[in-house]
Amino acid sequence: MRCPFCGNPDSQVKDSRPNEEGSAIRRRRACLSCGQRFTTVERVQLRDLIVVKADGRRAPFEREKITRSIRIALRKRPVPESRIEQIVTGLVRQLEATGETEVPSARIGELAMDGLRGVDTVGYVRFASVYRDFTEGRDFSEILTSMDSPDPDPEDPEEKTGPRAIKKS
Repeated sequence: MRCPFCGNPDSQVKDSRPNEEGSAIRRRRACLSCGQRFTTVERVQLRDLIVVKADGRRAPFEREKITRSIRIALRKRPVPESRIEQIVTGLVRQLEATGETEVPSARIGELAMDGLRGVDTVGYVRFASVYRDFTEGRDFSEILTSMDSPDPDPEDPEEKTGPRAIKKS
């Protein structure tokens, strides 16, 4: 493992521990050149995922990118770091479980919103405001209204709920 301080490619593992869920191993390392200590985290990766962006571009899936976005949405909220890791791990497992190697970016955003919705409503709304590109105050009102209403029945095309629902007579 390359030292983040001096760039030396050799380091020595001083301590290894599994994380709480057992889905990753935390390793404490020491650089053999400069002596600095640093931590690495190793995770099992079942397959390489490719993100298909809205404009058709493809990029490798980066776990840290979605983790950073969720952290920003939950900034100054009473949500522990371990819960953020659970959300991201669950999201990645869902993506890997599909068996697909290419995943639309919209699917990743929806999974992140689903994970946040059950954890912190403020974080959910913050994430949605960026992900769905809110442009006016009404957008916030609509998402809050949709949170209070039940999910529509996917089998019944006549049943609609949410921010733009048409009331039945």
